[in-house]
Amino acid sequence: MQQIREFVNTYIWRMPNIIWTDIVEIAIISFLVYNILVWIKNTKAWSLLKGVVVIGVFLVVAAIFKMNTILWIAENAVSIIATAIIVILQPELRKALEELGRKNIISTLIPLDAGKTETGIFSDRTINEIAKACVEMGKVKTGALIVIERSQSLAEYERTGIDIDGIVTSQLLINIFEHNTPLHDGAVIVRANRVTSATCYLPLSDNMELSKELGTRHRAGVGISEATDSLTVIVSEETGRISVALEGKLYRNLDGEALKEKLHMIQDKQPSEEKKSKRWKGRKKNGKKTDQ
Repeated sequence: MQQIREFVNTYIWRMPNIIWTDIVEIAIISFLVYNILVWIKNTKAWSLLKGVVVIGVFLVVAAIFKMNTILWIAENAVSIIATAIIVILQPELRKALEELGRKNIISTLIPLDAGKTETGIFSDRTINEIAKACVEMGKVKTGALIVIERSQSLAEYERTGIDIDGIVTSQLLINIFEHNTPLHDGAVIVRANRVTSATCYLPLSDNMELSKELGTRHRAGVGISEATDSLTVIVSEETGRISVALEGKLYRNLDGEALKEKLHMIQDKQPSEEKKSKRWKGRKKNGKKTDQ
């Protein structure tokens, strides 16, 4: 009982003296922690962090049960593990520092486009342009490999290609994959409604269940769908047929409408407030007519 009273008197009744610099310091630390967590989530450090958490839980259990040998090994391996993490994440750390130098801190703290509403990861127009380009390339048997980013970042694979940063149009995609052009070899990465990079290298799938008649383009499409949650559209150079790789599975022989259905499936489109209001007004009108 005496200990409880001492705790209350020390930490509750006696409020610490807080000055304005303390508030600024808390805000800066919160901002840094938030951006570090966002950076970790968008890189392969997210998987590494989960592994570190598992090891941390194991070490806590070892400390509780006094497993001294395991704790001694962990203490002596800390410096080696820290160096290994820096080496593994060297490309991500370098890019993070480059982005920090280019970042507009004011727009980060006070977002000027907060009033804008998200309507999905890409628009219906982008879906139509991709489908149109794939159908046209299929007719003339032009090979294509288009990777569409979803929630997991594809920045690691973008760095292997050439920056484009152009709005998705059928003409742009057809020109990129045209035979004997500098950008036709490799994959195109699409983020939202823009083509971010071309000639990107993708990991090949080692799935033994894939047909032996499939070439490198199809295996690369399945490989990136196994490593990330992206959707990949493949146009065969030999047959002109369209395929889609999603979650490690390959859907073959799609036409333009079937391709659009697959793209709509991952679009995650939320109806805007304007459409909702129009729909609600339409229901009211219909209700009046039925009452009459």
